[in-house]
Amino acid sequence: MLRIGILVSGGGTNLQAIIDKIESGYIKNASIVTVVSSRPEAYALERASRHGIPGICIARKSYDAIDEYDNALIKHFEEYSVDLVVMAGFLSILGENFIKRYKNRIINVHPALIPSFCGKGFYGIIPHQKALEYGVKVTGATVHFVELEADAGPIILQKAVSVKEDDTPETLQKRVMEEAERDILPEAVRLFAEGRLSIEGRKVKIERS
Repeated sequence: MLRIGILVSGGGTNLQAIIDKIESGYIKNASIVTVVSSRPEAYALERASRHGIPGICIARKSYDAIDEYDNALIKHFEEYSVDLVVMAGFLSILGENFIKRYKNRIINVHPALIPSFCGKGFYGIIPHQKALEYGVKVTGATVHFVELEADAGPIILQKAVSVKEDDTPETLQKRVMEEAERDILPEAVRLFAEGRLSIEGRKVKIERS
């Protein structure tokens, strides 16, 4: 059984997408054993509670240094014997200690088609603002393994979403989440749970089922 720890900061819609796929049986041999929020008011914690999943807030501002924050997260995830860490809208920065501890076992969903509109500072609504400013016709979402450099890890899955003429950053954000993020993040979890992902250099190979 794959033991999953989820990192969140907001409403938890991507968390809910994973919960739904596990409960429906689409994702097999996996369970979410803990949800960690960077904000105490995050609605994601309520979602976790409704499904009997332990939730906790571990806030970055509670620690003076990133190493201390990393160690607090590591201690928590080790207590729950977490095998896979999923960043499902997590806005705090992870440090070197945490990323090394869970190397090739942390995945993140980013609301753009990497390498476009990504990297340091590109989070939340910002990638959608930049996509509209640039005038792209297609954007989307990417699920990737996490490395120390922001949004630089090997890409697992991507899905494109068309940009509409009357889009605002908010409407585009909502559509990317609904049409792309909620599909490819649970799918990446399923592939990991089935042992079908392998990394060769910068490329992620997906084995056929």
